[in-house]
Amino acid sequence: MVQTPDSQLKVDNTAKAAAGFYTEEVTPSKVADFEFLFTRAIEFRQETIYFIIVDRFSDGDPNNNVGPNPELYDANRKQWGKYWGGDLQGVIDKLDYLKNMGVTAIWLSPLFEQVEELQVEFAAMHGYWTKDFKRINPRLVNSNESTSLFQSNVFDRLIEEMHKRGMKLILDIVCNHSSPDVNGHKGELYDDGVLIADFYNDVNNWYYHNGEITDWNDDWQLLNCELSGLATFNEKNIEYRNYIKSAIKQWLDRGVDALRVDTVKHLPVWFWQEFVSDIQTHKPSVFLFGEWGFCKPWDGKSVNFTNKSGMSILDFGFCDAIRAALAHNSEGGFHLIEDMLKFDALYDRATELITFIDNHDMPRFQSLNPDPEILRLAVNLIMTSRGIPCIYYGTEQYLYNNINGGNDPYNRPMMEKWDMDTQIYQDLQMLSKLRRINPAVSLGSQVQKYITPDVYCYVRRYRDSRCFVAMNKGDYVKIDIPSTDLEDGEYICILTGRQFEVKHGQLLGLELKRKEMIILSYLGDRVKGKTIVRAQLNGVQTRLGETIVVTGDCPELGNWDISKAYPLEYINPNTWFAEIPFNESAGKAIAYKYAMWRDNQEPVRENLVNRRWILVPEGTVKWQDNWVH
Repeated sequence: MVQTPDSQLKVDNTAKAAAGFYTEEVTPSKVADFEFLFTRAIEFRQETIYFIIVDRFSDGDPNNNVGPNPELYDANRKQWGKYWGGDLQGVIDKLDYLKNMGVTAIWLSPLFEQVEELQVEFAAMHGYWTKDFKRINPRLVNSNESTSLFQSNVFDRLIEEMHKRGMKLILDIVCNHSSPDVNGHKGELYDDGVLIADFYNDVNNWYYHNGEITDWNDDWQLLNCELSGLATFNEKNIEYRNYIKSAIKQWLDRGVDALRVDTVKHLPVWFWQEFVSDIQTHKPSVFLFGEWGFCKPWDGKSVNFTNKSGMSILDFGFCDAIRAALAHNSEGGFHLIEDMLKFDALYDRATELITFIDNHDMPRFQSLNPDPEILRLAVNLIMTSRGIPCIYYGTEQYLYNNINGGNDPYNRPMMEKWDMDTQIYQDLQMLSKLRRINPAVSLGSQVQKYITPDVYCYVRRYRDSRCFVAMNKGDYVKIDIPSTDLEDGEYICILTGRQFEVKHGQLLGLELKRKEMIILSYLGDRVKGKTIVRAQLNGVQTRLGETIVVTGDCPELGNWDISKAYPLEYINPNTWFAEIPFNESAGKAIAYKYAMWRDNQEPVRENLVNRRWILVPEGTVKWQDNWVH
């Protein structure tokens, strides 16, 4: 249902209350009315994402394949730039296959209505040449069904069936551009069927007219010129901003849970701050991550975007390191991955970076190295490392095509097999469960314990939970791990079934077979309370013997007695984190600030009056704060 003005008021007031701005008394009954907005849906670090190019996944309704323009469809699936028949019904048909594999969130390529003409030999099967942001591509809905978002039964069924299975839908959105010149038409944009902009008749200045980007190191060109001839929106135009935000909000109202945002580096950060703020006021639970194409943490610009925009990003740097170490077998091996992780302190949200080994803009992993055992190591590495893992469709079926080196569009083959017995499919089953069960994997720090170019051992830690990982991409080795951080006892590897004994925190004489990976998990006590606050603090420098704590005016935070404040856990040099249980104060307004315990010295407190929050009666919420000094 579309939200009514009354229901929208509830959303707005809840967001204000959570931020400490709501002045009207919020009774428990009022808070309970919109308690659903502050549940675990806001926490994405436990998810396993599966990215689908809808047209290339599964053809659930062959009757919609021809679409409005038969020239755009290739029934023989030989012309790689044309539509091949995948649709939303096909995704629905395969939900049990995905759920059984451990997928908890599905990222779908853009579903918006596209230009219905060929540009040379290419159609908009990828979804990035949008014609109408408020309608669905007719080739993705069922035959004879309306393309209006509010009349699409198959989209509603997709949302219903996913949510029934506890799965989240991630919508791929494009805010930077509409369509290129196709047969003399460019940037013709519609608002639910009504023409509102035209690049070649741009009377209301919806677009920039500065030609294509020629210098990718020129920031002005990145923001004001065209990407590959695509009509580039003028974000200074408030009519455009209102249109794009209203369109995305309609999709959220239909049940979309998260947004993947295309080409974020081509719009200024102030635009994204406004966009994210408005979107999360409308639906506070929505998670967003952007694509800053082929970024590296040392470039500064993508890090600044991540820290200032309100959304996370796809971790291209980590992807490149994995492909170099495993696919290319580059000199340095696993050191390349460990070196990349050392940049985590630059990010405020390193544990929310989206990790991957390939996608639709680069050759698939097996086009670089066809060895299925190496692919398995790469997949399992992102499943057990910091960040939120994203699997490109078909990886579990070893899907790839090497025409033209596997470059676009040959990195988008049709999904053909649905074998639930492949090694990677079974690994994903187990490791997705591990990510949800063991908070060390989804929330904790990552510490290297042993490394050579061919062998990599690390431990994930959070509170008293642990996950120890060892992988060997070379031949058989026997090594000693003098400190695993594991409790003493016997462990069974969740991948191999091999048994290991930890004594005095050590694993001595650890044997790793050729291209083998072992994973040892230890579960501590979980945090329990009526309301759980996941508190994260960034921007504070600490030394050995210093601990960040939260103090406040409630018993759970010590009633301002700093000796009884709640301690956070060190994640990396820029991040402290903890889950704080609230029972007595659940549903009440509280004040808090951060402080630093120091061995044999006076504690240091933040330099601000206080932070304020109204806690929901039950559920899980997040604080993401920066140290004020």
